[in-house]
Amino acid sequence: MSLFADVPQAPPVAVFKLTADFREDSHPQKVNLGVGAYRTDDCLPWVLPVVKKVERLIVEDESLNHEYLPILGLPEFRSAASKVALGDDSPAISENRVGAVQCLGGTGALRIGADFLRRWYNGTNNTSTPVYVSAPTWENHNGVFADAGFKDIRPYHYWDGKKRGLDLDGLVDDLEKAPEHSIFVLHACAHNPTGTDPTPDEWKKIAEIMKRRNLFVFFDSAYQGFASGSLEKDAWAIRYFVSLGFELLVAQSFSKNFGLYNERVGNLTVVARDSENLTRILSQMEKIVRTTWSNPPSQGARIVSKTLNSPELFAEWQGNVKTMADRVLLMRDQLRAKLLALGTPGTWDHITAQIGMFSFTGLNPKQVEYMVKERHVYLMASGRINMCGLTSKNIDYVAQSIHDTVTNVQ
Repeated sequence: MSLFADVPQAPPVAVFKLTADFREDSHPQKVNLGVGAYRTDDCLPWVLPVVKKVERLIVEDESLNHEYLPILGLPEFRSAASKVALGDDSPAISENRVGAVQCLGGTGALRIGADFLRRWYNGTNNTSTPVYVSAPTWENHNGVFADAGFKDIRPYHYWDGKKRGLDLDGLVDDLEKAPEHSIFVLHACAHNPTGTDPTPDEWKKIAEIMKRRNLFVFFDSAYQGFASGSLEKDAWAIRYFVSLGFELLVAQSFSKNFGLYNERVGNLTVVARDSENLTRILSQMEKIVRTTWSNPPSQGARIVSKTLNSPELFAEWQGNVKTMADRVLLMRDQLRAKLLALGTPGTWDHITAQIGMFSFTGLNPKQVEYMVKERHVYLMASGRINMCGLTSKNIDYVAQSIHDTVTNVQ
């Protein structure tokens, strides 16, 4: 008998299982709208031109080697990444109360932040502190905080299925009723999976309540620049909260906006009350990193750092990011127009009202099953689709598939 005979089979990760099923499908018109990565109009991964340029610069730089980075990561990457989130002119940066930890992607940033909060937030070993995540949210949010040791993870109202938009009243009610010092995980922009973001005025209302009720903000910023094409617009909520004096954490990912998915380039930005407080916070995060991955990898961080710290490369990168964002916006416009032209039952304005890579279509589980089995269009069970999976070659087929599904399956 094996010592591991009682280990149960874990369920597969849904998005990767969907991709595996797609690959096994031999249908000539199959479409994958599940994968969470950018695709060109030929449905191929895109290596950003600026990334190729910087990779060549790194190869030719004789001063570089493969020595360990500091535990907290490449200093010039960390500072540049935080400036992208907070702005070059952020008072918090000039007051020396902003620091950062280079992490293994956005997931790593969330985990280091969660581990720190569980150990030190509002006291010590706070496993019972409520952590609120949006309903729905990216599936890793629940898992990361649960594995970090939090015992009380709660949903907060976010998506209104009837109007296919933000449930602001429900969200406000949850903020008002949450126990003081609760932790709220907020999507900085391009909410995953709904693609629905609060307006600036709605963000102001959310911030006012959180400030008044002493609620802690943990931003997840996975799509800055990629959502609207503007780094400033996509960071508006983060910068507004910082301007109000919040102590907060920001988990940043450079997977989407640099196309560096497999390099796992992430950053955890810390906005502290003062510089002395920041020093102590980073010292504890250093201890957590030491026993987690010890030292971060350098290649992806060097690519991002060289790009962000060079005015010429930075401008080129912004152009690359806008190219990706514009293609997504174009696909949104075209899909909505084609559904309206077909006379597809229901309202489809939410497709263009939403933003970022994902769209919450409103298709129910039975309709999703029909789309996959009968139309060979693969999407998440929640009805979420990746707009980058749409191309000029398949959008007519996808629109017709949605039309047939909505018409025939209730």
